[in-house]
Amino acid sequence: MRRGGNGLANVCAMAKVYALAFAWTLTLTIFCWLASGPILCAAAAADSTTDAAKTAPRVEARSADLLAVGIVRNDRMVIHLSRLLDNAPVQGASLTVLLRGTMHPTVAEADGSFTLQSKDLGLEGAAAVVFEVAQGGVHEDLKGTLEIAGSSDKAEDKNSARQLGWWVLNFAVCIGFLMLLSRRRKAAEARGE
Repeated sequence: MRRGGNGLANVCAMAKVYALAFAWTLTLTIFCWLASGPILCAAAAADSTTDAAKTAPRVEARSADLLAVGIVRNDRMVIHLSRLLDNAPVQGASLTVLLRGTMHPTVAEADGSFTLQSKDLGLEGAAAVVFEVAQGGVHEDLKGTLEIAGSSDKAEDKNSARQLGWWVLNFAVCIGFLMLLSRRRKAAEARGE
């Protein structure tokens, strides 16, 4: 006879202890995962806004005296026109933009920039851009190329939703397995095994 009592009872008691420890670990993991969700979402949103500013389609065009930088967001382009000598905004100038064979007038903003709104800015692909600047009796043409890539936001959203679905499925399978194991143990205890 063994010393220390029934070996099967000790094994069952240890299994219960391990199952309880695993359940607490899983519960704590799920709680931390759910609690960190808003923090991670806020961080991802902040990163996406800075990434969007960095990767926004842009065009740069230069002449001997001027620099024009156009940044595109959706169907709107904000154009910053400055002097190369001192990087100061050009005041009192008239700016029109030749884009995809069509002349587009711009609106002068209070901060010294110009705004252009056109559906042509939403079209994908490369486009030649000519900024025509008229100031006093001087006219200058600044030429550049605008490259608008296809939108990958929809693919990223689809992948993140798919990833979330896999996480939910994995947790559901783990919880289901633990519930099945718990029921089998309770049934075995009720039968006296």
